[in-house]
Amino acid sequence: MKGYRKYFFNKLVWFFVTLACAFLLNFILPRQMPGDPVAAIVARQAQGMSNTAGVQAIYEQYTELFGTSKPMYEQFILYVRNVLQGDFGFSFSQYPRTVLDVIRSALWWTIILQFPAIIVGWLIGNSLGALAAYLKGGFDKVLLPISIFASSIPPFGIAMIMLVIFGVTLQWLPTSGGYGFDLIPNASWSFVWSVIVHYQLPFWSIVLVTIGGQAIGMRSMSIYELNADYVKYSRFMGIKDRKIVGYVFRNAMLPQITGLALAIGTMVGGALVAEIIFSYPGLGSTIFTAVLGQDYPLISATTLIITIMALLANFVIEIVYGFLDPRIKAAQAD
Repeated sequence: MKGYRKYFFNKLVWFFVTLACAFLLNFILPRQMPGDPVAAIVARQAQGMSNTAGVQAIYEQYTELFGTSKPMYEQFILYVRNVLQGDFGFSFSQYPRTVLDVIRSALWWTIILQFPAIIVGWLIGNSLGALAAYLKGGFDKVLLPISIFASSIPPFGIAMIMLVIFGVTLQWLPTSGGYGFDLIPNASWSFVWSVIVHYQLPFWSIVLVTIGGQAIGMRSMSIYELNADYVKYSRFMGIKDRKIVGYVFRNAMLPQITGLALAIGTMVGGALVAEIIFSYPGLGSTIFTAVLGQDYPLISATTLIITIMALLANFVIEIVYGFLDPRIKAAQAD
């Protein structure tokens, strides 16, 4: 038990050290972008005004409101204090909306799109990889090249191919948006059906990207485990093949579970490509818009969410591994 406490404490320390470094970089890097986002807001607010002094007064008012006139260290202290209170400030690009309001309206779209797509792609990919390793023969010879080909295509390539084939050429599915542009979000069947139809292209583009990599990873790990000494010894002892295979695939799944946890933890960032290409109203498109609009508060908030989710996913899986993996148990006992 002492070994577990030491293992947990070490992981916890590194978690907070990494979080602190990421938090600092998350604040500094967006503010190194060239340009003045406050000037863009003032330009929108002061349209039609010819009074230079009035425009300057508006500019000073907004720099004071957003704190951009303060030294960087004062901005950081203010930022930390506000974040601890759950306040990320106003969005520059969508002012006067707050950052939390923007994130709230986009986050559910991303979760509804990404989470099922990652799970479905992971299940299909790992099932195909395990079958290829166990059955071998023609199934493996067909699956392996297809999986390598699918995993080598970048996500935007898969998305563009599906958009051109099913959206432009065949015109089976809409090419952009989360629902019809002529609809207002409500509980009616016409709106729900529109959401389902618009959901298909971004969903399956993410699933297809996930399947290839998962199938290759699971196939490789399964082949390695099937040729391990404990499998040969178990077969020599006459243990039923079904029971052996159960242990083989359970061991082969460990790295795949790690990949699943990290994929879920970073799904907000992974949504970027699919959401931009299909103009899906999720957090990925929000990040892209924030970068184009030099929206420091929105960039910082969204990247902080991605960072925390990735760190938590990695931390949880390492703690679970500490209890499940016999190699880690042995190291802790030493």
